[in-house]
Amino acid sequence: MSLNNSGSALNPISRRNFLAISGAVPAVLLAQAASPGAFAAPAADAVTAPMTRGKYPIGLELYSVRTELTRDLPNTLKTVAGIGYEAVEFYAPYHDWSVPHAKEVRALMDDLGLRCHSTHNHMGAFAPGEGMGKAIELNQVLGAKILVLAAVPNGVRTLDAWKKLCEQLSSASSLLKTHGLAAGYHNHETEWAPLDGNLRTMDVLAANTPKEFVLQFDVGTGVEAGADPVAWINANPGRIRTLHLKDWAPGVAADEKGYRVLFGDGVCPWKAILAAAEATGGVEFYLIEQEGSRYPEFETARRCLDAWKTMRKTS
Repeated sequence: MSLNNSGSALNPISRRNFLAISGAVPAVLLAQAASPGAFAAPAADAVTAPMTRGKYPIGLELYSVRTELTRDLPNTLKTVAGIGYEAVEFYAPYHDWSVPHAKEVRALMDDLGLRCHSTHNHMGAFAPGEGMGKAIELNQVLGAKILVLAAVPNGVRTLDAWKKLCEQLSSASSLLKTHGLAAGYHNHETEWAPLDGNLRTMDVLAANTPKEFVLQFDVGTGVEAGADPVAWINANPGRIRTLHLKDWAPGVAADEKGYRVLFGDGVCPWKAILAAAEATGGVEFYLIEQEGSRYPEFETARRCLDAWKTMRKTS
């Protein structure tokens, strides 16, 4: 296998700068993306395997190991699989990959028993044309079923702007659905603030997108903002198909608080959250995400997974 880092271009960037990243794509994809059936069926070597192993697979959002991923993508996937993760979620720079490189990544994942059920994307992946065309092809190669918008685009602040964004995302959802894919949104803490009176941005997003639009729940950011995570899940049955298991604790990063606490060491009511996600939310898989800790990235990922396994045994 010739897989190397030359096509990965995974620089250690802020999640809030994803929109600055875009990928070049051959002009032929622009024409393909305009055809409703262009990517309707994956190639024979890109058929998505069913979710296996755990009933609710546990994966890792690879931003958690971003330094290692930038240094050596193959070793990162091997190490993550060796720790015991069942899935990974690639974040927006994957969109810079060539299709042959994505096929090499997929082959390695298959060898390791890893799955990629979702990816994080910039806004270009949700606009008809070359950006969406390439995102469709890459996700079908990787086996992913959900394309998640990683962060709010620049300039979207007012109620009218959010409603316009919802229209764009709803249109993208319809287009992606014809290719066997779903669209979704990943919240941060700012989306829990009131946008118009008592109406929160997340309420606007949920009310103005179709039921099949996925609300990927980043739990820690919601808890930090004062949202009730169980109430949010129960208010959106079937739409919380994936959660980011990010913990949070009051305090500052210098004291290893905030998002630097490991999964299970913060204040998020995990047992109630998981129960609601599985009874009402429609969860299909979970993703650990860690923005950093006092431990190296791989050790952090290992400790979080150990905490997850312990929690599931006792829940």
